[in-house]
Amino acid sequence: MGKRTRDVLLRFFVTADEKAAIHKRMELIGLKNMSTFLRKLALDGYLLNVDMSCFDKALEDIHGVSKNINQIAKRINSTDNIYAEDMRQLKQKQEEIWQLLKSILSQLP
Repeated sequence: MGKRTRDVLLRFFVTADEKAAIHKRMELIGLKNMSTFLRKLALDGYLLNVDMSCFDKALEDIHGVSKNINQIAKRINSTDNIYAEDMRQLKQKQEEIWQLLKSILSQLP
């Protein structure tokens, strides 16, 4: 077989699902040799570590608005009446959600 240029063996375990996903990705780029594929990813690939902490406050606020909307919906369902004040509050809460989403989008790089 001759002298190998790569003489260090690396091994690791994967689940059956992970192996299937690796094979699928190999097919997508037209590679049949797993060693070549994994070496290329390990040497030239990159990982993204995205800090999502800037969204924590916005998500908390959206959760609070959602709770308020649910309380209004409960009141409407229990009384079978929709009051003008309920509609005003729903519109206001919807606008709050839109503003929070716009805030989130403005923080994206």
